[in-house]
Amino acid sequence: MGKKVHLGLIYGGKSGEHDVSLQTAFAVMGELDYAKYEITPFYITRLGEWRVGPVLGGQPAGLDELRLDPVDGAPVPPVPVHPLAPLLDCLSGSSAGGGQPIDVVFPLLHGTFGEDGTIQGLLEIADIPYVGAGVLASAVGMDKITMKKVFAYEGLPQCVFRYFNRAQWEKDASFFIMECEVALGYPCFVKPANLGSSVGITKAKNREDLIAAVDFAFRFDRKVIVEEFVDAREIEISVLGNEDPKVSVPGEIVPSNEFYDYKAKYVDGKSTIHIPANIPNKTAEAVKDMALRAFLAIDAAGLSRVDFFLRKTDGQLFINEINTMPGFTPISMYPLMWKESGLPYKDLLDKLIELAFKRYADKQTIDYGSSGGN
Repeated sequence: MGKKVHLGLIYGGKSGEHDVSLQTAFAVMGELDYAKYEITPFYITRLGEWRVGPVLGGQPAGLDELRLDPVDGAPVPPVPVHPLAPLLDCLSGSSAGGGQPIDVVFPLLHGTFGEDGTIQGLLEIADIPYVGAGVLASAVGMDKITMKKVFAYEGLPQCVFRYFNRAQWEKDASFFIMECEVALGYPCFVKPANLGSSVGITKAKNREDLIAAVDFAFRFDRKVIVEEFVDAREIEISVLGNEDPKVSVPGEIVPSNEFYDYKAKYVDGKSTIHIPANIPNKTAEAVKDMALRAFLAIDAAGLSRVDFFLRKTDGQLFINEINTMPGFTPISMYPLMWKESGLPYKDLLDKLIELAFKRYADKQTIDYGSSGGN
């Protein structure tokens, strides 16, 4: 057997989706082929401290072990001189993995400081292959406002929305309240512009709700987006690939709560999933086409889940958002839709790592340093 691929798994992070990231990491650790990969875990605490663990021999016994706390009650070691020291040491092979440098990184981070291009930029500078979208696609996919502007340019149908930042709201809240009421009406959804997993989202049913919802959303981001309510079915689809991506069968979520919020996604486990979605073939083909257009429009790579609204009254399809690092928990839609499409979890992980190496190799053909002269 040839040398194993040394795979670095990065999870945790400072975002509001820290716990979701732990669930994703735990699931991935249970499905990776340990005969193929030598796996080194990197845990980022809620405060941004990096911890590196020993090479894994298998899936940890529980989520608590993923935090890489010292054993036997030993004191937590001081934060390194540079918070990224564990990662940088391991990338160079000076620590962990028996001195073998990391070959490829799988960033299992959701939300800010992980899914937004920041960790991707670090890995680009470190010149190491990594799974998933690059800096630009990650940033655009994370920022709902910029994402929707790109989708509008692409001609993808969307719900009506309005947006503003904290300074604008504080300067003239009455104007934005009026604009939302005229353009969107009630109910409407208020969201932080940069966050995922339905964190910070509120359904506002009147002006009082709207004001409270905006204040709540500003806890999570400096920009807020407000979207019209559409009585719709929630359709999702998984995308896999780089320049020539493929799509899975579509799926449908029937939320256990009033809408598909954080509790419905990760806590109660009562939401109903239908894979494949029971929709007309024409609608399914439209979902696939629009998902591929959205993926290519933001220059995504590796993986994405694209979410849609299918209006109940007339069957009108609206694109909602693209997620460049969707969850991999046991009840997550992304791996479930690929499983139904004939690609099991283990094979899906292998394919994502293969795509990371392929994208890295493609980038090596680019001449970044030349002035273009002979």
